[in-house]
Amino acid sequence: MKSNRTKCCFLFSLLINFAYNTYLANAETHYHNFVIQPTPVKRLCKTQNIMTVNGQFPGPTLEVRDGDTLVIKATNYGKYNITLHWHGIRQMGTPWADGPEYVTQCPIRPGGSYTYRFTIENQEGTLWWHAHSKWMRATVYGALIIYPKLGSSYPYPKPAREYPVLLGEWWNRDPMNVLKLATITGAIPNVSDALTINGQPGDLYRCSRKEIVVFTVDAGETILLRIINAALNQQHFFAVANHKMTVVGADAAYTKPFTTNVLMIGPGQTTDVLISVDQPPARYYMAAHAYNSAPGLKFDNTTTTAILEYKSASHSAQKGHLSRPILPPLPAFNDTNTANAFTVQFKSRSKVDVPLEIEENLLFTVGLGLINCSRPSFRCEGPRNSRFAASMNNVSFVLPTRNSLLQAYYQGTPGIFTTDFPAVPPLEFNYTGNVSRGLWQPVPGTKVYKMKFGSRVQLIFQGTSIVRIEEHPMHLHGHQFYVVGRGFGNFNPKRDPANFNLIDPPSRNTISTPPGGWVAIRFVADNPGIWLMHCHLEFHVSWGFAMSFLVENGIGEKQTIKPPPLDLPQC
Repeated sequence: MKSNRTKCCFLFSLLINFAYNTYLANAETHYHNFVIQPTPVKRLCKTQNIMTVNGQFPGPTLEVRDGDTLVIKATNYGKYNITLHWHGIRQMGTPWADGPEYVTQCPIRPGGSYTYRFTIENQEGTLWWHAHSKWMRATVYGALIIYPKLGSSYPYPKPAREYPVLLGEWWNRDPMNVLKLATITGAIPNVSDALTINGQPGDLYRCSRKEIVVFTVDAGETILLRIINAALNQQHFFAVANHKMTVVGADAAYTKPFTTNVLMIGPGQTTDVLISVDQPPARYYMAAHAYNSAPGLKFDNTTTTAILEYKSASHSAQKGHLSRPILPPLPAFNDTNTANAFTVQFKSRSKVDVPLEIEENLLFTVGLGLINCSRPSFRCEGPRNSRFAASMNNVSFVLPTRNSLLQAYYQGTPGIFTTDFPAVPPLEFNYTGNVSRGLWQPVPGTKVYKMKFGSRVQLIFQGTSIVRIEEHPMHLHGHQFYVVGRGFGNFNPKRDPANFNLIDPPSRNTISTPPGGWVAIRFVADNPGIWLMHCHLEFHVSWGFAMSFLVENGIGEKQTIKPPPLDLPQC
């Protein structure tokens, strides 16, 4: 009996080793050179130099499989510092490749280079990459598509075609100068001059009729759109005329399918949708415009378009019978009900392993504030002679400049950051009510929140009504999280957890807080390093809307931060 058991164990071990070796044999390493350089680009009747990767706008699409490794050498031939972030990649064991400026690395200076190395682990779907240095991501971004391992397939019928659809913004001047002006004045930055789909505004703008993006399809097929909101500062409503969309994934995680006429997508988020090409052959607009949840806030109220074109309609166009595409109806700019109704439909495809026993119970107030002018050298063109600010738990994040947070932590360098970021607001108040002006001014600081490896975390993002209520797309680096609950008003710790979805909540890396409300997430801090968490509205980040988690080393090599690469940029 003992001999048979030994033989079974030996055979099982051989089977496991064979499967693992097969997995390693199928995995590939992809090498890329990213040359970051100024390139002349014409939009809206005007040619200007913008920062691009390899002369492309948007930048190159990266296509890999789960288990593959990416090695990307980034060389900076521009005039600004830059870093690159691989948005949504877990970076298990590779925090030095995450990319946020002065958090996991010092920036790549003009003329310098840095090689990002990381492996995709248990992720499939649509992600993206972008610059993570001030407003450089206005034009430096691209899609990152993760296909299933060889021998695996999608959990839905394979589509006939797949198209990345990147939503963005365009300024008729250098976006870095837009940021610079806002930094000088303390006011809200100038809004974009156009919205874009795959870098083109579309034919509802002047000088854009010939450059509109066209997606060609055959009648009767099913296509997959990989929609990415790469905009700096704008949430979007998106629709395709006369075609329903079936949502099947978001943020590189599959979802329970649901059908919708319109989707809302915040900066940083991705959404995968299937479309049945089942309408009369014609040309149909894809269209996107702003979802603006902040009352009284100026925003880009234009509409960007692309065209879904049936091939038979394309043949007619070649013969001179060019019909005007059909435009889809989009919700009102301030339609929070539609935005919320769409967001709450997301669920995981099946039961998931949600942390139940919570060791870190956190409540972070998130929102805007104002800094009173006290120095004559400041220009204060915000409300009531003030400057705009933003904060989490009343701490307005200040990036270091002498060293990155991760380098300082690894080297034991003192004086770069402190570990006293508060777990709850320093002062409890009616967060979404009439807040006293004495609570409007945040305190600047470079503070991180320290957690033990493996901690099970619940975090409530609580919006405030300071300055104004507004949705905030919150992004956590280095981790996926489950969105277990959301609501309007103030979070009630006695009542609201009873309604949490602990069975099949969606897995995300970016989630929007309802305006004047809260959202609850849970995750396991299983990735040692320092990980930025921030609002993905870039002008909010420039006001201090960020913080970082410090996840301590665990036990053994796999739970310990590895030494930094030799070519890691120095400050």
